[in-house]
Amino acid sequence: MKILAIGDLVGNSGVRKLKQELNKIIEEEKINFVIVNGENAGEGMGITEKNFKDIIEEKVDVITMGNHTWGKKDIFKFINNSKIIRPANYCEGVPGKGYGIYESLGKKIAVINLIGRVDVNVLSENPFLVAKDLVEKLKDKTDIIIIDFHAEATAEKIALGYYLDGKVTAIFGTHTHVQTADEKILEKGTGYITDIGMTGPKNSVIGMDIKASLKRFETTLPERYKIAEGDCILNGVIFDVDNSTNKVKEVKRINM
Repeated sequence: MKILAIGDLVGNSGVRKLKQELNKIIEEEKINFVIVNGENAGEGMGITEKNFKDIIEEKVDVITMGNHTWGKKDIFKFINNSKIIRPANYCEGVPGKGYGIYESLGKKIAVINLIGRVDVNVLSENPFLVAKDLVEKLKDKTDIIIIDFHAEATAEKIALGYYLDGKVTAIFGTHTHVQTADEKILEKGTGYITDIGMTGPKNSVIGMDIKASLKRFETTLPERYKIAEGDCILNGVIFDVDNSTNKVKEVKRINM
């Protein structure tokens, strides 16, 4: 089984890039299951109802979110849809679910979304302890467990990888919008990459307009960010999972 995870969609241009390229990737790589991070689809912050519909029109099995989950009020219209999950370690009582269980090729696949706590301006529960509890809950109900860890700090992501090594099928990081070159299979068999990157404007500062970003850094004034224009990239990762062991055989980065 091949599972494709696509990095943070940035704005409408990122959604368009997904629609342009996804079918080709699925056909060429023989993909069976698709995860897309959509927390920046709504012009850099959140996701609109139109974004949601555009994404699920494609062969996308689940949309994960992050620190901008509540960035667009539209989300309360569809947050309980089974196709979208938000960080499981958000405070108790918030709408939506932190994980979902899906089926592909006769396998039950659990996808868990988590958010980091290091340098992320969101009050959340401990992702390590929440992950531990969820994995214990899901291990006998599913064949495969995949985690999208939406976090800023490289160390926090790597630590979670080792913390859950051998207990989940794969962990991939999102949020920084910069794809890392550290894809690997950890010692106990978990597929891992620190960050899968973004899908959005190529010539940009993590998807945002360069001039607006530079003004913020140069002057420290609160210049409003806006999405960059021009050609887009698509970043992601493919986990090739052995059908007999449910362990990752290969981790392959996608950078288009």
